[in-house]
Parts: sequence; C-alpha cells; structure tokens
Amino acid sequence: MDVLKAENLSMRYHTKLALEHLNLTLPEGKIVGLLGPNGSGKTTFIKLAAGLLTPTEGSITVCGRKIGPGSKALVSYLPDRTYFGRQIRVRQQLELFQDFYPDFDRARAEQMLAALGIGLDDSFRNLSKGTQEKVQLVLVMSRRARLYLLDEPIGGVDPAARDYILNTILTNYDPSATVLISTHLISDVERVLDEFVFLAGGKLLRAGNVDATREAEGKSLDELFREVFRCLPNC
Repeated sequence: MDVLKAENLSMRYHTKLALEHLNLTLPEGKIVGLLGPNGSGKTTFIKLAAGLLTPTEGSITVCGRKIGPGSKALVSYLPDRTYFGRQIRVRQQLELFQDFYPDFDRARAEQMLAALGIGLDDSFRNLSKGTQEKVQLVLVMSRRARLYLLDEPIGGVDPAARDYILNTILTNYDPSATVLISTHLISDVERVLDEFVFLAGGKLLRAGNVDATREAEGKSLDELFREVFRCLPNC
C-alpha cells in the first residue's frame, strides 16, 4: 500500500515556485531520505504532507485520504525548530500529546526519556538544544502513526546525539508505517535509509532504492549526492 502519493504537486509563494509538478509515491514500511540543498523544496513538501499548506496545483494523499482531518490523524510531524514554550516541563509536554493524539503511547515515551536521563519534571528551558530536540523526537516517535515527517531531525545536535536519534527512528516505527527524513547530512543518515529522493529547485531530480543505487553506481549515497549537486547551477 502507498502511504503517501503526490501527483502534479506544485506550490508557489507569490512569485517563487517552491515545488513544480512533483510526482512521488512512498510505499509503506520504508525509511526515506528527502535530500537536497537549501531551497530545494524539502520543507515545503513536508508541510504540504502534514496539511500545513495548501498546494497551488495538484494533490497529495496519505493512505489514500485527501489532506484534511482524516489524513492529519495518520501523520506525526517533527518541524525543523523547537515549538514548545520555554516555561513548560517535560511532564506537561507528555500530557499535551496524550490529550491531543489518541495514538500516543505515553509509556513508550517515558521509557525512552528515562533511557536518556531526562526527568519528567525537567524544565524545557534548562535543557540543551540537543536534549530539547531529543524530547521532541521522542514525543513524535511515540505516536502510532502511519507517516512520520521529520524535518532536519539531526541538524543541530552533536554526533553522539545523532546516533541516538537515528537509532530511535530505526527502532520505533511500525513496519506498516513510513518515515520521511529531510536532511542535508547524507553521510549521517545513509545507514538507516531504504529509499532516497533528490530534490533540486522544487523538482524531482532522482529517486530510488539506496542499496541498489550504491551497487549500480559503485559509490555511497553521500558521494552520489555531492556529485549530482556539484554539477547543478546555484547549488
């Protein structure tokens, strides 16, 4: 079953075309890298899939459902910046997710937080940036969603934290779900990816299976990314 399907998807901000006639299908049970330089349309695509934006043209569906309340209930979204108030405590964050999302597994979240040494009474403002991002990822991955949308989940954390975040992603999603990770840190995420999507200038440049591409090209995905985008103007 296809978890996400975009058809002729375009998005324009005033005079700027952020996505142009994008056609993309993501099957279930995959971890997919949404890869491209800054300004390639990654965040716009994720916001469209999350139902935060309305496309200028085309359509996008989640598990066959048009974007709306029904699709949003199936999506767990991690934005590229922290969004909780600095005064809130971790326990309150758990309560908010529990109240708002019927599929939130609080026991699972508390177990992961305990493994990280993060206390439920810790104030969000007293946590480091990396720890704040870990808390938000724990909350997002503790939902029993069908589509996880993770926008730059490892962009602002140290290498050790990146390993924990990637392992959390790898071990905490249902086989019938799909994880879409937007990032430009290809070498860090490559080991967990099943599929990849290259975006450039709002257009689909290339997509495929990571292992098959590595074998066919004789190089890592990171090397292929550098080669492809080095050859493009304005990248």
